[in-house]
Amino acid sequence: QVQLVESGGGLVQAGGSLRLSCAASGRTFGRYTMGWFRQAPGKEREFVARISRSDSSTYYADSVKGRFTISRDNAKNTVYLQMNTLKPEDTAVYYCAASSIVSVTARNFNYWGQGTQVTVSS
Repeated sequence: QVQLVESGGGLVQAGGSLRLSCAASGRTFGRYTMGWFRQAPGKEREFVARISRSDSSTYYADSVKGRFTISRDNAKNTVYLQMNTLKPEDTAVYYCAASSIVSVTARNFNYWGQGTQVTVSS
């Protein structure tokens, strides 16, 4: 069992930056691929980024590539999402999630946090 708690969301102007954190409970954090997803009002949840458990390889949605960076600190049981050059269309609730396999599909992620709101004003 893994419990995830996100933090770091807020209101920022377009072009600004935020860093989201996701703290995980338990001693098995290093066994999981970690992902960030987001859901805007009236839209389906979408993949943002993931970092694998083994070699920390990363993968990004095209919409955030070059602007967002996912990283993890296994010693601190934490995964981060550094978001730069934010755009109004990045406004959403951001969720971190854990998967026992390397995936970008939400249904393959077994554990989810409660989400943190990111609002980007124009």
